[in-house]
Parts: sequence; C-alpha cells; structure tokens
Amino acid sequence: MFGDLLRQLLAPAPDRLPDPDARLALAALLVRVARADGLYAAEEVEKIERILMARHGLGPFEAVHLRAQAEELEVQAPDTVRFTRALKAAVPVEERTGLLQALWSVALSDGDRNAEEDQQLRLLTNLLGLTDVESALARAKAQKE
Repeated sequence: MFGDLLRQLLAPAPDRLPDPDARLALAALLVRVARADGLYAAEEVEKIERILMARHGLGPFEAVHLRAQAEELEVQAPDTVRFTRALKAAVPVEERTGLLQALWSVALSDGDRNAEEDQQLRLLTNLLGLTDVESALARAKAQKE
C-alpha cells in the first residue's frame, strides 16, 4: 500500500513529495513522536487528529482515517533521518516551525515530558533545518495551546 512512498523516502536524494504523500508522511512523523516514549496515549491520538484537521482542513472521519494510515506507515517507514530528510524537502522552510510546534504539541499532550521525546525532538529540529531557539519557541507555543 505504501510501497511507492517508502521507495521515495528511501531514495538517496528524495524528490519533493506530492501533497497527499507529504500529508501522510507528516502525519506519520506525528505518530513517531507520540510513540517515542513507548506509550501511545489516547491524548496523543486525539491531538494528532486535531492537528490533522486544523493543518489540512479535514473533517473528523478523514482525520481518523489519515491517522490510521499514518500509524501503519510509521511502522514501515525508514529510520528517522531519511524519513525527515524527505519531509524537509516536502515542507517549505516557512512552514517547518509550524510543523515543529505540532510535533511538540503531540509530545506534550500526554502531560509526561520525557527524555526519549526530548531527544527525538532535538533530532527532528536539526533534521528539519531549524535551530534550538526555534524549537524552544515552538515548544512554548505548544505549551500555551
């Protein structure tokens, strides 16, 4: 089902992803962050769905469907470095801080900030070409939600 997308993500120099694939890949990254601590809490699932509805103008059923696909893709997706490299190519630089804020929102949604999630978000910040300052600002915005 995800063969073409996975081949694209595994390519040495991934092309810019078309919108439906980019949307799915971004959702899968949200799932990856939610699962980073080994617990995929209901609060994280709900937060992912709310983010998908807000970012992509989806209805609740569409968001649930996209999240379910993203969960499946996340399991099959390559390592975080190659995965995020493809996403970086798909997301314009001016939108990456919004993506990072969404990632922080998911990580913080279960009320338990831990070392695994912090480590994952430090890595993602770097891989998305953003700075620690931008990450701190994104985290602060996510905490205010």
